[in-house]
Amino acid sequence: MIDLRSDTVTRPTAAMRAAMAAAEVGDDVYGEDPTVRALEERVAGLFGHEAALFTPTGSLANVLAVAALVGPGQEVLCEARAHIARAELGAHGAVTGLTMRTWSDPRGQVDLAAISDLLAPDLGPFFVRTTAISVENTHNFAGGTVVPLDDLAAVRRFADDHGVGVHVDGARIWNAHVATGTPLADYGRLADVMAVCLSKGLGAPAGSLLLGPADVVAEARVRRKRLGAGMRQVGILAAAGLHALDHHVDRLADDHAHARLLAEAVGVDPATVDTNIVALECADAPGLVARAREAGVLVGAVGARTVRLVTHLDVDRGDAESAARVLASLLA
Repeated sequence: MIDLRSDTVTRPTAAMRAAMAAAEVGDDVYGEDPTVRALEERVAGLFGHEAALFTPTGSLANVLAVAALVGPGQEVLCEARAHIARAELGAHGAVTGLTMRTWSDPRGQVDLAAISDLLAPDLGPFFVRTTAISVENTHNFAGGTVVPLDDLAAVRRFADDHGVGVHVDGARIWNAHVATGTPLADYGRLADVMAVCLSKGLGAPAGSLLLGPADVVAEARVRRKRLGAGMRQVGILAAAGLHALDHHVDRLADDHAHARLLAEAVGVDPATVDTNIVALECADAPGLVARAREAGVLVGAVGARTVRLVTHLDVDRGDAESAARVLASLLA
């Protein structure tokens, strides 16, 4: 099977497994795992933030990050298909008591006019108070689109003018970095808090990080434990993340090229494919998923008429070409 369902399906490489096996470990709840601490310090430094907190999942990193800006009964604004709104099982409302309102853009982009219309930082005792704006970069369900740095800077200025915070869901920020050449620190300086993931494009078996000021990260560490996600000798996972940072960032360009190859084969304009995700519109997404499986290609339906194709570390050029032929035949 050629698996294009997600970039979370990768398996650790032999070199990554060796790094994990050799990891120096300690009890992370006590702050004594040296490999976790090294990872946290390195990633915080890459993005120009004071501190970072290792979490088992990106969803948890996002919940902790947004909760640092938005209290119970307050709201965060985000795009309608944002991961925090659509794919985290309502955790933000269920766990932290916040609410959301959304703007909609076909490519998941920033719409400052819409954000301005939604913003309600202080309209009195009858209205929910907006305390943060969230931007996803790259935007998963919009097809891995990159939010341009200038647009993020505009959100930052707008937020500062209105006294609200900025959260960046950077689960695939590495893809945006490679696709555009934008330094990671340039992305980091525009966010009060952000989340980045190691288990998607970078190929680690698990792990994300929350980034922000030292006091925010310290409070998030307490909340992480309260939610049952305190971890012990987790340096074996942090070692996978460090290996991924050393060896799997630049190669994301290959995934982007493979995604454009797939896009052309299935009738999607390759120029609209910014990174490693292709959103294919079709009449019957579940039907196409089933037929592709029978032909040896796994793809995922993310709507009744939308199929998602995601390239990753375990899909080489030959796999991409084979999958392209299968999918083109099915769509012919």
